[in-house]
Order: sequence, then structure tokens, then C-alpha cells
Amino acid sequence: MIEISSYSVQYIKDPFGILTGKRYEFIIDIEAAEDDDIYSPKGLYVRAVFAKDGDQAKIAKHEIIERETERILDFELEDEEEQLVLAFCLEHWHEAEE
Repeated sequence: MIEISSYSVQYIKDPFGILTGKRYEFIIDIEAAEDDDIYSPKGLYVRAVFAKDGDQAKIAKHEIIERETERILDFELEDEEEQLVLAFCLEHWHEAEE
């Protein structure tokens, strides 16, 4: 299981109005236990695109990135980890400036 240590959130502008709803980019610093498959001593963060359209909300895309190398890891979040990230995004999306 992962733990969230810090984050930033930014509104993604859609200048052409192609997408429905709004998108927000979250950079979420995470910590994983040493025995976890995604653990890296170089540090990790999740780049998540959070989509909000009225009452509907979802993680449209996410990547796990090694902080020191900026290398995208070939791992997906487990279901409960993705639910943790979604709940976190639901709690903090409004902090982004539009």
C-alpha cells in the first residue's frame, strides 16, 4: 500500500473545448514499503489526470514515475491504491486555479 506525502494540483485548460467536463493534473508524492513491488529508493510520484464532469469523477490516466530519474515505471496502481488516489483527488481538485 502507498502513502501520500505531498502533492500539487493544476487545472488543465482545454482551449478548443473538445473535452467534456474539466481536467486536473495531480503530482502526488508517494511512499511505498520496501517490500512493495513499486518501491524505489530514488523516490516515486504519481502523475494523475483527474476528470470531473458534473457529479461524475474519475482518474482518466495515471503514471507512476521514479523521482530521481523521471522514468515512467511499468506498473499500475492496484485497485485499492487507485481508489485512494481518486478519493484524494476528489478532496483536493478544487484547490487548482482555473
